[in-house]
Amino acid sequence: MNTRTTDRHTDPHTQPHTEPHTDRRPAPYAPSSQLRAPYAEALLRHAGRDWLRLNVPGHAATSGSDLAGYFGQRVTSLDFPPLLDGIDLGRDGRDTPLDRALGLAAEAWGARRTWFLTNGASQGNQIASMVAPALGRTLVVQRSVHSSVIDGLVLSGMDAVFVQPSVDPEQGIAHGVTAADVAAALARTPDAAAVYIVSPSYFGAVADVRALADTAHAAGVPLIVDEAWGSHFGFHPGLPARALALGADLVTSSTHKLAGSLTQSAMLHLAEGPFADRLEPLVDRAFRLVQSTSASALLTASLDLARRRLATDADATGGCVEAAERVRGAVRALGRFTVVSDGFHAFPDIVGADPLRISIDTRAGGITGHEARLRLFRDHQVMVEVATGSAIVAVIGAGSVPDTDRFVEALHTLPSPTAAPAGAGHRGARTTTGADGLRLPDPGVTKLTAREAFLSPARVVAAEDAVGRISADTLAAYPPGIPNVLPGEVITAEAVRFLQRTAAAPNGHVRGALDRSVKRLRVVA
Repeated sequence: MNTRTTDRHTDPHTQPHTEPHTDRRPAPYAPSSQLRAPYAEALLRHAGRDWLRLNVPGHAATSGSDLAGYFGQRVTSLDFPPLLDGIDLGRDGRDTPLDRALGLAAEAWGARRTWFLTNGASQGNQIASMVAPALGRTLVVQRSVHSSVIDGLVLSGMDAVFVQPSVDPEQGIAHGVTAADVAAALARTPDAAAVYIVSPSYFGAVADVRALADTAHAAGVPLIVDEAWGSHFGFHPGLPARALALGADLVTSSTHKLAGSLTQSAMLHLAEGPFADRLEPLVDRAFRLVQSTSASALLTASLDLARRRLATDADATGGCVEAAERVRGAVRALGRFTVVSDGFHAFPDIVGADPLRISIDTRAGGITGHEARLRLFRDHQVMVEVATGSAIVAVIGAGSVPDTDRFVEALHTLPSPTAAPAGAGHRGARTTTGADGLRLPDPGVTKLTAREAFLSPARVVAAEDAVGRISADTLAAYPPGIPNVLPGEVITAEAVRFLQRTAAAPNGHVRGALDRSVKRLRVVA
């Protein structure tokens, strides 16, 4: 929300309005219209007027509020409710600034239509799952989808056929699925509605979206892609192509992750493809079901600004790509740790890597990923995105280059409290033992749909007594948030051990668990 005003304590109500800087040059492939941020600009103009606010939000942007004192007057002055004339309500049928912002986002990502989401990419995944029943009865789903996709199955009531991803036996991390595996799943699913995959993965592995789209389309169904971690794709030659450009039909984009918008803001993109006419009205209606009627103007403006930055400042994005590569080069040169993505070529489902994801195998340096993350946070004030028993993942947002030398130095001053375990097994296995010695659990047998199990009468039992019973909840180990137990699946002893050990690890968490240590589980009565 930068303006030419330099005093951050000045009340914007008393200052003359100034337009945001627009002196950057558009990228060679971006039209000049991308230089504007119509929603953010309209919001700034609105905040610059002398309002007496007798409406919500209750802080009324008064200078003496606790919020203004804590966050700054600029934040509260821009915090308006929706349905404001001249911002998201038009006059005489004219496009509003919100309409224009949405149109520019669709243009930038190459979409037929884009929706702004203020409840994260999880909202987009729920929307996509909710509209799929109009196309068929069963969703063909990559097993390592985000838990919000499973939440969408609960909302939709659909059946699901799961396609198992490849798993790195040395790292214990899931990657993607191949077109051949998806084709086999479609062949045994005559009532398929859509194919739902993830690309890129938490560790930056990029799937062959073109082949997966061709496979889905050959079966007469759309391809839905959770591209939460790839909202920046396609905006620089050093980045992978975005899913929409490779044939995907509906794409969830977690814009706040690496594209620079505020936390909890995201986008949903619909391609101009064979399913667009059928999907567009359904997506629009589902969007209205799950979108807040009090959508945050701050989040919406941040999406507008993030789009402008990506579309017009390719040089900044290129600087981030170069910075990430310098970190990987330094790690390789120093020799203590190894780079996880250097082994991606061994997996048939991976066709590329996100260069802004820096995944480092810490075991070679004699320290677990969990311990490395904890010590970086506590001793060096360095925050990384994900840690597992064997690795950490650092990310660099497009357009914002942090002090990477500080990260490299902190990483290499970590102690070696444990001996580095020897890698075991061969790459590309379907199920395996993770780097911390714990087998990734195979899914239990499916007895009910996710919706049936979620809505069934349930009871809470001790975890050991839940083995062999049907789960009523989704249980997902964080990081990285991939579901390990689904509603309707039989709970296995292996899954219980995995979840309890995850919960006991530093920074470990199990989403959906009734208690921190996963001592009790909810099962279908």
